[in-house]
Amino acid sequence: MFADWGYDFLKLDGVGPGSFKSGDNYDNVADVAAWQKAIGTAGRPIHLELSWSLDYGHAEDWKKYSNGWRIDTDVECYCNTLVSWENSVDDRWEHAPAWTGHAGPGGWNDLDSLNVGNGKMDGLTKAERQSYATLWAIAKSPLYTGDDITKLDSYGLSLLTNREVIAINQSSAPPAEPVTASDPQQVWAAPNPDGTYTVALFNLADAPASVTAHWSALGFKGKASVRDVWNRERLGTHQDEITQALPAHGSRLFTVTPHGSRLQWTGHEAEAGALGGNAATADCSACSDGRKVGNLYGGGKVTVDDVVVREPGTYQVRVSYISGDARSALISANGGGATSHTFASTGDWGTVNTVHVPVRLKAGANTITIDSGTDGYAPDIDRIDVQK
Repeated sequence: MFADWGYDFLKLDGVGPGSFKSGDNYDNVADVAAWQKAIGTAGRPIHLELSWSLDYGHAEDWKKYSNGWRIDTDVECYCNTLVSWENSVDDRWEHAPAWTGHAGPGGWNDLDSLNVGNGKMDGLTKAERQSYATLWAIAKSPLYTGDDITKLDSYGLSLLTNREVIAINQSSAPPAEPVTASDPQQVWAAPNPDGTYTVALFNLADAPASVTAHWSALGFKGKASVRDVWNRERLGTHQDEITQALPAHGSRLFTVTPHGSRLQWTGHEAEAGALGGNAATADCSACSDGRKVGNLYGGGKVTVDDVVVREPGTYQVRVSYISGDARSALISANGGGATSHTFASTGDWGTVNTVHVPVRLKAGANTITIDSGTDGYAPDIDRIDVQK
């Protein structure tokens, strides 16, 4: 029937587990499989999309039986505008990272409709509209708008028709993911087949702030040329990093071409560190050495010693962690003041993700401590890596 009508896109709504439903009465995996089988006999390609807030534990089922799956609630706020930053849009930066590894050719993480075409209708600033479009593009979310296309303003039209941004979304590169902690100022990146990187800077704070992308978080050092994708202009060559002043909820999107050398790293297993409070080691099949440090709550902490660097400075320390939900940790060096960083959910307690956090180190041997704080819960820690 749908094939006879000429449909190319079919969405199944209210799919469970998900859609805020769980239990045997709401397990629609078999139904989705039946739809996929029927579409296979239709004689024409039809994109099968599943909605909404699909259960992460069934990610492999959604990948097997569909072409896309909504990872979150409706982006619409059901208020006096189509969307709003606080009620719907900004949640995606928190929820998308856990799903990144499941997206690829044939199946994609759907962040919902891209409603950036008319500022007055959408209820967003220009900066928010660009950030919204940037995340959707680099996350490889399907791009479809919920705006009235007869009322697009000139800025909205420029966002929806930027060919370089669309090319990033449609390229064979993997979806971007955070390379920094999920703090108000974030950097997301993805390697491209031609050796370049797609790099996005986000300021999710409610006030202007500077955001820096360090080349070390991409795995290289030295010089790199930078192209501003939204503005279609070359920004020249930058040594080791690029810093941009961003408005509240603002962003920049770059293509970075390395001209330097690959970094070498020294790894330190967390389970080899000194444990404090409730901290304890546990088996971890996904971890680099088969073990991790967990129970980091109520003052639990792990201190890794003999972290040796040649020169003093601020290093982008790579932290490999596991966390079934978003958690924060206090990170310090050599017994000094600690800085709190937020770690996005990895989706479950069996998946390892990595991010980079800035740590000030002295020349020679250092200690690095990851602490839950007295009232908090920190993620489980697999290892840390520091550039040589």
